[in-house]
Amino acid sequence: MAISSGIKRRTLFAAGLGLLVAPVILREKAEAAATGESNKMNLTPLPEINQFKLGSYKFTVVRDGINVSEKPYETFGTNQAPEIVQALLTANFLPADKFVNGYTPALIDTGSDVILIDTGFGESGRARGAGQLTKGLKAAGYSTDDVTLVALTHLHGDHIGGLMENGAAAFKNARYVVGQAEYDFWSNKAREGTPAEGGHKAVLANVAPLAEKTTFIKDGDSVAPGMTAMLAAGHSPGHMVFHVESEGKRLVLTGDTANHYILSLLRPDWEVRFDMDKAQAAATRRKVFDMIASEKIAFLGYHMPFPAVGFAEKQDGGYRFVPKTYQFDI
Repeated sequence: MAISSGIKRRTLFAAGLGLLVAPVILREKAEAAATGESNKMNLTPLPEINQFKLGSYKFTVVRDGINVSEKPYETFGTNQAPEIVQALLTANFLPADKFVNGYTPALIDTGSDVILIDTGFGESGRARGAGQLTKGLKAAGYSTDDVTLVALTHLHGDHIGGLMENGAAAFKNARYVVGQAEYDFWSNKAREGTPAEGGHKAVLANVAPLAEKTTFIKDGDSVAPGMTAMLAAGHSPGHMVFHVESEGKRLVLTGDTANHYILSLLRPDWEVRFDMDKAQAAATRRKVFDMIASEKIAFLGYHMPFPAVGFAEKQDGGYRFVPKTYQFDI
């Protein structure tokens, strides 16, 4: 398999294991963080990547972009009084009036496959500083041509936007894995004229052209050796999580099962605006994170704080997010 840009994966991985391979934070970003000017915060100095081992597998996590939003209580805890949401944020050393959302695709190099989990925004996000997956892969020593399999947790725009580039498949040597229930919902013409019409159009533009190279899966199906799909619906009708195991080490890619490390994990029953079936999403959060916490499995959450990998511990009726440090490096 060809290695792009003259970077040898083995050398880069050994040199940068567990460290961010990224430029120093720009002064402009620091000033934006201090002043809260979201227009500058969106100009993130990417690519930022993080690499670690899981058994014999090599993971590369890429920060596709970030977004700063106002009024967190309008997105998380929508069934709570705003001041309750704000108080929880303040108690956890976070601003009460703004929040940062990150987007984190991941690459898994198994030695026989190079598997990409979700694709970020792609070209549609670059005007606002997102869509940095391709640059992140290059920084890690991979090209889009190296990807042999793209597995999608679900079909929202921030997960499928990178599938196509200039009207052609961005990962021309890849096959694809998509949940059957998820694809059936979003590709159905019944979405026309409904609030889901935008998502329907995005799937027709980005996913449908790849259907001939796509395997449509259900709960319990194998995605690749050592990788199994689990239906985790609620955020979307056919949302999937992926269990990965190598040499006895385990990690779950949880996608959008939980979208905030405080507001979704400490309070898993709070409603989230972007969850399509809010009651089912809350039940799924408890099911998935009860498993992760009880069995002490690592997880990678698409919207968790970069590099989006850690553990969950039962606490106060919910779950405390414990970011990874050196667990995978030794």
